[in-house]
Amino acid sequence: MAERASDRVVRLLGMVAFLDRHEDASVEELARQFGVTSDQVMADIDTLWVSGTPGYLPYDLIDFDFSSYERGVVRLTESRNMTRPLRLSAREGVALVAALRALDAGLAGALDDERAAVVRSALGKLTAAVGDAAGTVDVTLTLAAAPAVAAALAAALRDGRRLHLRYVNAADVASERDVDPIRLVTDTDRSYLLGWCHAVGGERLFRVDRILAAHVLDEPAEQHGATGAGEFAPGDDGELVTLHLTSRARWIAESTPVQAVRNHDDGSFEVDLRVVSPAWLRHLVLQAAHDVLEVRPAAVAADVARTARAALAAYGPLAARTAEDS
Repeated sequence: MAERASDRVVRLLGMVAFLDRHEDASVEELARQFGVTSDQVMADIDTLWVSGTPGYLPYDLIDFDFSSYERGVVRLTESRNMTRPLRLSAREGVALVAALRALDAGLAGALDDERAAVVRSALGKLTAAVGDAAGTVDVTLTLAAAPAVAAALAAALRDGRRLHLRYVNAADVASERDVDPIRLVTDTDRSYLLGWCHAVGGERLFRVDRILAAHVLDEPAEQHGATGAGEFAPGDDGELVTLHLTSRARWIAESTPVQAVRNHDDGSFEVDLRVVSPAWLRHLVLQAAHDVLEVRPAAVAADVARTARAALAAYGPLAARTAEDS
């Protein structure tokens, strides 16, 4: 899985801060510190070398000692003030207080004592710094899971133990599998367990509201070199499907993992998707039925059409009257 741009930006900023405290760091030392290869470190330094503040002339850029770099040693000579203590606005401070309160209330059980203490210490200091504005923040982060499942996930993440899950997927197919948990991931609507699934030999996201049961095993969780990206990205083994849609269905391109988007002069557009679950695709197409112009390949279109006809038939005489009225 490709590295996310946001993850690389965090590493680049971390390198600047690290090099500000360590005057002569070897490429190998940086690679160990940030968990990447030496080649990646050199690529990161090359990127930092052409980064800086607006203007982007030579004297606006982050700079390194070239003679040291040729010897495999990285020496930062100009940080462009990126190592100065960060000053937060009131709005930024309140946002951080909200995030830390949600983390402390909802996910504290997944942290060991040391990490939980760090979260509460940071929360206390930020609350004091923000002042009265912090009192207006009331955030609750909850996992849409049965209490026993939530407790098992938290315990496995905290103690580094393997989980045995009973899980039902989007096609309503239940399965049992052993998973090495990596972390919990949340978005606006749902929470997920990111873990290494031994049944498929790869990293997977499990919606916590679809976990029917979870049991912590005695076996420790292994490290698999997982990316931990936490974003659903269908692999190349999924079937390639193209949807031709009217402009009103633009939400599909914005909310669904798509491989390509092609706009047409009439305002319509096409999206290419890798489909792992036919049931998921049928649901998506039926949601946007009035805005679907074409589905390719034809076999997929026929499958969706059969589902639509079966759904219509379930309405019986009511469906016939509706058809006559239209």
